Amino acid sequence: MADEFVPLSVQQFSREAIRTDRRSDDGSLNFPLLGLFGEVGSLLAEVKKKQRDKIAYLAYAEAVTEELGDVLWYFNLVAIRGGVTFADIVTNLHQDGDDWESASEEALTFDALQPSIIGPPKSPTEAFENTLIELAAAVGRLMDKHAKNDLSHDPSGLGPSLASILETLIRSANEAGVSLEAAAVKNRHKTLDRWPVEKNYPCPFDEDAPFEEQLPRHIKIEIFERSVSGKNYVFQTCHGLNIGDRLTDNAMTPDDYRFHDVFHYAYVAVLGWSPVTRSLFRLKRKSQPTIDEAQDGARAKLIEEGVTTWIFGQAMNMEFFEGRVPGELPFDLLKQVRQFVSGYEVSECPAWLWERAILQGYAAFRYLREHRRGTIVIDMVNRRLDIE
Repeated sequence: MADEFVPLSVQQFSREAIRTDRRSDDGSLNFPLLGLFGEVGSLLAEVKKKQRDKIAYLAYAEAVTEELGDVLWYFNLVAIRGGVTFADIVTNLHQDGDDWESASEEALTFDALQPSIIGPPKSPTEAFENTLIELAAAVGRLMDKHAKNDLSHDPSGLGPSLASILETLIRSANEAGVSLEAAAVKNRHKTLDRWPVEKNYPCPFDEDAPFEEQLPRHIKIEIFERSVSGKNYVFQTCHGLNIGDRLTDNAMTPDDYRFHDVFHYAYVAVLGWSPVTRSLFRLKRKSQPTIDEAQDGARAKLIEEGVTTWIFGQAMNMEFFEGRVPGELPFDLLKQVRQFVSGYEVSECPAWLWERAILQGYAAFRYLREHRRGTIVIDMVNRRLDIE
């Protein structure tokens, strides 16, 4: 029997959201207030897009839910850093600020904040637009108080201000036909996917395949550049045998993309995935025809090559991620990658794991750019790609 559904409480959301705060060493209100203001602005932008492209913009409902979840995350952080709790604010909704009281131990659910029945997400109405403008104005007033240091001189004023913002936020969610609980759950999944409290690696996608169809768990590949008839090519060997074709940049302006196979090897080592490498080493899962066609076929290879080329374009503008450590790649970059691979087995890999694969691949790439040769070590057991 499936586990019984347990409604999400604001206390639980608050605890889990705080654990994903990457700026916890900075106790000021600057960061969360900027984030709250920015996410409310993003919410307004989604409504503007829908109004501009009523038919073409099909992602509106999902985007509004995601933006509301992001608003909740920053709203909670403002409260915590300001010395009040999300539960305190919920307890004091629709009350005079002079009668402020602390929350009890009772769980307060998001579900209880809205009508029992929320219909399907609605297209923007005039009422919803007006409520969002009210929401932006309320957050703006809070920013103005902070700019004048009013919040630091009178911290007790923060709670009532946040209660007023939450009232408007609930009203906007009702008018949009969006469940705040769904928004909070979506945000919780997104933040833990990016910054998990515990890092759990998924099982290799080919663990049930015959040994001869599995990606290499540990292997060394020599990559080196050599001049042939006055033109530079990159060659690869494994166990003394040439593998793949000799490579050039295939670009008008040289950019060393000729070493890009190192990125595919990083996907193997860290993600346990690479249709390109399967094809290169003749490891397609022929014993499972559906998997062979859908996950290891030409389309999957094109997706992998497309992701790799797109990331390379971003990396060129960021010095090939030199100096970046886990947790520092742009979240939007990782979200785009996840959208690229939607529908393929690798979509099960969380954003933080993609980041590790990208960073390790680019560390090896930078080494090859400098030295023009190296030995790639794929260690799929320990989820590592190294270069010697």
